[in-house]
Amino acid sequence: MASEKSTGIVLRLVEFSETSLIVTMFTREFGKVTALAKGARRPKGPFESALDLLAVARIVFLRKSADVLDLLTEAKLDRRFRAAGRDLNRLYSAYYVAELLAELTDTHDPHPELFDGANQALLALDGEVPPATVILWLEMLALAQVGHAPTLDQCAACSREVEITPRVPFGLLAGGLLCANCRSGQRQVVSVRAETIRTLKQFASTAENWQQLVVPAAERGELRGLLNSYINHLTGHRLRLQPFLHGLTAADQVKDRP
Repeated sequence: MASEKSTGIVLRLVEFSETSLIVTMFTREFGKVTALAKGARRPKGPFESALDLLAVARIVFLRKSADVLDLLTEAKLDRRFRAAGRDLNRLYSAYYVAELLAELTDTHDPHPELFDGANQALLALDGEVPPATVILWLEMLALAQVGHAPTLDQCAACSREVEITPRVPFGLLAGGLLCANCRSGQRQVVSVRAETIRTLKQFASTAENWQQLVVPAAERGELRGLLNSYINHLTGHRLRLQPFLHGLTAADQVKDRP
């Protein structure tokens, strides 16, 4: 059985035995990988303390059949997430990045651009970029990469142009904006301000220099509520870290603006 090599972000760690862990990682070449790491809990184990939550590591693993865990045989640390000691909002935001990757992606379904984006996001959270900027940009990137980018330029139901009024209907089931004709009869529709839609478009279309974008304080609460609801609809349940993203809403003091 041939071994595979990749770079991955540690998303989840579960104790398997007194000495071993089950590790879920999001890798660049193979997507989400869940593997058994034998001996990972030993003080002097074979993984050189590389298996920390949110760490980036170079790994070697053996791919098993679909109904059996892969086997992690080697891991060498590239980078740890270090912002936890200075900013709780950054720590919760980084945990949310891990949960988002785990929930929106499938096993062995690679998304190299999403891996690169998540790696950038963790670096930015470990630095000085406002967490609200990091999370909104990564959410829009992740939704696009997995084929669920919200439709923001036309009606998600009939593809006709949507008139942008002060408030526009957004269909959670439809996956985006709705025109006046399609709004009737649709379920799970929320009313969103035009300014909020413009901000979503800006974050969705920016690949370079995204770190310079700013989430306006007046839109933070509505943006958070909209994306929480939309992502929860896609996953079928509420993500556990969403209630802890209080530092990304308008109600908090905007102390993280550049």
